[in-house]
Amino acid sequence: VAADEGILHASGSGVPPVTKDYCIIYNSNWVSLPKTLDNATFRTLENLTSTVLCSSSEVPSGIMKDKAVVVMRGNCTFLEKARIAQSLGAKILLIASKSGLSAISDNKTDFEDVTLPVALIRYNDIVDMQLVLGNEVNVTLYSPPLPEFDYSMVVIFLIAVFTVALGGYWSGVAELENLKAVASPGERETRRKKEENVTFTPVTVILFVVICCVMLVLLYFFYKWLVYVIISVFCLASAMSLYNCLAALIGEIPIGQCRVTCCNKTIEVRLIFLAVFCIAAAVVWAVFRNEDRWAWILQDILGVAFCLNFIKTLKMPNFKSCVILLGLLLLYDVFFVFITPFITKNGASIMVEVAAGPFGNSEKLPVVIRVPRLEHSASTLCDLPFSLLGFGDIIVPGLLVAYCRRFDVQTRSSSVYYISCTIAYAVGMVLTFVVLALMKMGQPALLYLVPCTLITSSLVAWRRKEMKKFWKGSSYQVGWMP
Repeated sequence: VAADEGILHASGSGVPPVTKDYCIIYNSNWVSLPKTLDNATFRTLENLTSTVLCSSSEVPSGIMKDKAVVVMRGNCTFLEKARIAQSLGAKILLIASKSGLSAISDNKTDFEDVTLPVALIRYNDIVDMQLVLGNEVNVTLYSPPLPEFDYSMVVIFLIAVFTVALGGYWSGVAELENLKAVASPGERETRRKKEENVTFTPVTVILFVVICCVMLVLLYFFYKWLVYVIISVFCLASAMSLYNCLAALIGEIPIGQCRVTCCNKTIEVRLIFLAVFCIAAAVVWAVFRNEDRWAWILQDILGVAFCLNFIKTLKMPNFKSCVILLGLLLLYDVFFVFITPFITKNGASIMVEVAAGPFGNSEKLPVVIRVPRLEHSASTLCDLPFSLLGFGDIIVPGLLVAYCRRFDVQTRSSSVYYISCTIAYAVGMVLTFVVLALMKMGQPALLYLVPCTLITSSLVAWRRKEMKKFWKGSSYQVGWMP
């Protein structure tokens, strides 16, 4: 049994010829495919998807001679089809599947005489091939080696570090405004009305992690219904987050402050237009979310805004709460990635299954930063066209970075905690990508990010002899002066 991924390279008959690649699944124990197109031989494609080729009498004599043939899956085994196709002179056999791609398995012992390359392809790809390339198509099969490193990871790295650093800095700015409000009684009431922060206590941290566990399990069993709930929540939350982020920037611009009064409330006109823009952005993403060519850009913009707003709004009161949150979520990540394969019936990780859409579901959860893979490979076509990083791998360490920044502001420590923790996050991301490249499998990023950030923050506090204060948190100083 094998499910090796390969590429079908198709070329039309136009001038210049239009080409397109499609995913195939083959069994490397039966046949070895060329690693590059340089050593591949093109064959004319004969579309026989009206038959399943379980008998040589199903097709006219001579129609397969020296051609690549595509037939439908079903009624007989892969190798039975291959033996018939080979006896009729075919050079490549493609088997179209309407139910998705799976491992190719048969008892090869009884078919030692079959040397014909056999591959499984999606039926929808055959239809697309005819629409894009026409009826006269030449095809060949090859299987390029998996690249050691994909440069999309660099883009993911820059997005993640930028979001964490900016979210932490924004949280520090809000903390500075809070301290000024406490020191100035005249501003205290105004600031209290603007305050939107939510503080996590150790109890709420544990409750939050329990909710995460329950939600992940529910998604695994009821994915096809709950995925639309998550999409709806993401649209609402990301639109609000984008508004908060852009409103903070617009608030610094001293021009265009025209106001209108409605229902005894005064609001700036530019903020009304901003709200309409943010809602429109979320709606456009929701409608075109499966458009892989550009929808990922909009999803990443909305995702970054969501993470920034979350990091800024959710406050960790002390390092103790940070340790509990990051520690529990690290265990959560490791358990659902590495332990659940021993529990599930199909031996798959619950975390990976939910991220990919369990049971072949085409809808994907919008809780990741997505960047198209830049290195050409079969995996890009078959199942992983994007490099992914979950929002949790940005938000969870980002909450610690934000706490470090607020602690810097409270203790006037020249951003040493903030800078150190941000650098530690960047190092943890690099370590994640290195392990990913070496092991060739998805990694729970928190496994590397949590130790890097927690250990670094602890060392800085210990070196500065502030561990007690850092552990318990520094409450507002009434006598604090800017």
